[in-house]
Amino acid sequence: MRDDELLRYGRHILLDEIGIEGQQALLASKVLIIGAGGLGSPVCLYLASAGVGEIRVADNDTVELSNLQRQIMHSSDRLGSLKVESAQVAINQINPNTRVVPLAIRLEGEDLLEQVTAVDLVLDCCDNFQTRHAVNRACVQAGKPLVSGAAIRFDGQVCVYDTRDHLSPCYHCLFPEADDVSPVNCATMGVFAPLVGVIGSLQAAEAIKVLANIGKPLKGRLVMFDGRSAHWHEVRVPRDPACAVCCDRP
Repeated sequence: MRDDELLRYGRHILLDEIGIEGQQALLASKVLIIGAGGLGSPVCLYLASAGVGEIRVADNDTVELSNLQRQIMHSSDRLGSLKVESAQVAINQINPNTRVVPLAIRLEGEDLLEQVTAVDLVLDCCDNFQTRHAVNRACVQAGKPLVSGAAIRFDGQVCVYDTRDHLSPCYHCLFPEADDVSPVNCATMGVFAPLVGVIGSLQAAEAIKVLANIGKPLKGRLVMFDGRSAHWHEVRVPRDPACAVCCDRP
């Protein structure tokens, strides 16, 4: 590790649970972040500041004025820019050593699977069930851990899905895919601005724990947060042996 890296990541290295070995694991890691909005903003910024070596950001949207209420990675001077290009600017301002791969497309099918296969961990920071289920299927197929977060109104949740662990469920185990699920989005329902910071920061923390192999990640544990009362609630969730997505995994 170079002298400038020892200085930059010194506060991590001082933690016995991380140390030099854990920090080197972060420097060597690659992650894919699906969504560069409210959740993706703190995820991108904290993973970059923590020293994750490569961050791939997928989002086909552009920065709009209404985004700036909560999407802290973007700024007024980048209105109209692709969110992934804005993300690259913000990430490199924090850590120019992190390699950023902007993917200004909606990842689907083989393209999604190819990107998932190429990284060590995936973070679901999107805002719709269709994408969540597609990302989950790709992660199960590729055997990659998935850190999923969601936030709407004053309510948020985070869980880690890692089917390399035979006890860990996948996203479909908890939220089976169905045609009659009503779409929800902040454009029509609203979202408390700091909520996405709370949930996104927790996603980043869980990703670092998995990548550096420290602590006890939220595998099989769905954590829910009520921003109105600042109340946290945890539910343990086992793998569904009849799950249509992960039941054939070892």
